[in-house]
Amino acid sequence: MLKNKILSFILFTLATYSASAIGGFATITFKEPWYSLLIKPSFNPPDWIFAPVWTTLYLMMTIAIWSFWHSKNRDMKTVYIYLIHLIFNTTWSVVFFVLHKMILALLILIILIYLIIILILRFKRVNLLSSYLMIPYLLWCSFALVLNVSLILLN
Repeated sequence: MLKNKILSFILFTLATYSASAIGGFATITFKEPWYSLLIKPSFNPPDWIFAPVWTTLYLMMTIAIWSFWHSKNRDMKTVYIYLIHLIFNTTWSVVFFVLHKMILALLILIILIYLIIILILRFKRVNLLSSYLMIPYLLWCSFALVLNVSLILLN
């Protein structure tokens, strides 16, 4: 049993942090000089804040899906939704920082937030901890939505 829990944690960590790695690579590689030249809102966080926040959120997401996986009434549809949501999470970074398509990135972010809400509701039926662990992620993505809209309006 412990071996299964460790293996599943490793697999969910790899899946979740793969999204982080791809998104991070896209951001680091293609962010500049484009992003620095954008007019930003006054509430735009400093660049250094994003790495620790996202690292923490990805850990919380990993624990959420892992905890759900080890719940009695888990279902595969929720796991598939989780994996699909990771694709949208990664796609936002690519569309925003690589392609510089802020409006398309906004649409992707709206879909991502919708998927996070679905996950929170589905997790809540099976595992409250999983549901609660996704709330900071929802809040951060909602803040990102406000930033994304602000960047569109200012530029």
